[in-house]
Amino acid sequence: MASLSLGYHRAKMESDMHSPLGASQRSRTGSAYAARLAEERGHFDDCVNVHRLPEIFHYWSNQHVRPGLEALGLSSPDDLFRKYIGEHCQRGNNSRFVSVGSGNCDLEINLALHFRSTGHADFIIDCLDLNSVMLERGRIAAAEKGLAEQIHFVQVDLNEWTPAHEYDAVIANQTLHHVVELEGLFAKIKSCLKADGSFVVSDIIGRNGHQRWPEALDMVLEFWRKLPPSYRFNHAMRRYEELYENWDCSAEGFEGIRSQDILPLLLSHFHFKLFFGFANVIEPFVDRAFGYNFDACAPWDRSFIDGVHQRDETEILSGRIKPTHMLAVMSNRPVTSMIFREPLTPRFCIRDPAFRPVAASMPSSPDCSQRDAYDWHSWPHSSQRELEIACERLKKAEEEVTTRTDWAMHLDKELQEKIAWGVSLRTQVGEWTSWGQQIQEQLEERTAWAAELEKQLEERVASLVRLNAELERVSGELEARTHWAFGLQQEVEDRDKRAGNLSECLEQLAWARPLDRYFHHPLYFVYRLVRGARNRISRILASA
Repeated sequence: MASLSLGYHRAKMESDMHSPLGASQRSRTGSAYAARLAEERGHFDDCVNVHRLPEIFHYWSNQHVRPGLEALGLSSPDDLFRKYIGEHCQRGNNSRFVSVGSGNCDLEINLALHFRSTGHADFIIDCLDLNSVMLERGRIAAAEKGLAEQIHFVQVDLNEWTPAHEYDAVIANQTLHHVVELEGLFAKIKSCLKADGSFVVSDIIGRNGHQRWPEALDMVLEFWRKLPPSYRFNHAMRRYEELYENWDCSAEGFEGIRSQDILPLLLSHFHFKLFFGFANVIEPFVDRAFGYNFDACAPWDRSFIDGVHQRDETEILSGRIKPTHMLAVMSNRPVTSMIFREPLTPRFCIRDPAFRPVAASMPSSPDCSQRDAYDWHSWPHSSQRELEIACERLKKAEEEVTTRTDWAMHLDKELQEKIAWGVSLRTQVGEWTSWGQQIQEQLEERTAWAAELEKQLEERVASLVRLNAELERVSGELEARTHWAFGLQQEVEDRDKRAGNLSECLEQLAWARPLDRYFHHPLYFVYRLVRGARNRISRILASA
């Protein structure tokens, strides 16, 4: 079984060795990219301590990596950021920095506290990240430390980021291996970085998906045989790996999506002021997956890690394998001299994907496969102890299975209850839907009736308007006639008054009526004589 597994590893690494990043992985549109975004967000939503690592990692880094850093004037990756970002704080006021992929903003908050403690407070750090949950944790932590003015937070997909400012320095701490559009990101960083600015990076530059290249995988499997079964439990994937599985971490999210392209693209965009490449074969043994199996205080565990590191260093310095991690400081301007560890220049550390190594001879035995998977004599304790460890793990696994079974049964019970509730709800929804349809029909009928009423109302309003106009006309005429009637009444009253006055006069002249009867005819005769004489005189005068 073990020899078949070794054969599988050889076949897989040969088939994968030249596989370029597919179009579906590079595309930023469609459901595949959306699924990767969701996976990336979900993975880090609850990740409060992003940089938590096994104790054996800290043993290895302090024992073997730190001396190399000290030779370059540094003590740790954080010290790299403090030193080269701090230089820009010391140059003047109004410094502005941007951290791409800041996560929970732990590094950025520590940098701000450090700068403030050294008397520099006139700076801003823009923290960019895809995950709003992580940025909110950073926002809360910054506010608690009084850094709300110095640290700003921007939620953005780095594949679509457009710089809004010019920056004195750009920070990328374990971020670039999550980015699909590296070319676009580097072009944007180059455009927003000041001429004398610094691009400070700590990142992974190994094979895509954090896989081992074939030549390194041979060495990992060689050391894997020396591990007892109790050291082969993958804590990240929660599984036992009899043989190390060269797992592609970029299959679902963005972990290591284009890590092998980072260094070549950086070389084409920037000029290196400092470069420190390290680690390859050692990584699986000290990282989160298997590092927790080691006891950092146990002599055998330390000796094993020392041996792996020594082999790793020898092979890296010879160029047979390439570093998978780097610390770097870059600039837009050409530099006169670069700080690095001989012979590990950036170009020396690039692994050509087209390179096909000669397959190393790997022990195999068709008749005794277990002998290929285990180097029994290299274990730190007896087979009996390994069996005890296995039994302890089986007991823990049984307890975990029991717990999870109870939990699953509880979930199943809740599911059944929710299904029943869902069925009931569906029935109610059906009834409510039917009732709603009836209400809708009634509403439509009443709407039609209301529309008819509205039409009638409009007609009646129009009729009332007409009647009101006619009423106003008639009222005007009535008012005029009333005024005329009042005038007539006044005239009648005046005439009645004059008639009364005349009657009074006539009554006063009643004594003259008998005289009228005696003098009427004589007076009329005299009148006629006078008129006739006047007429004859007029004719005579006219004829003369």
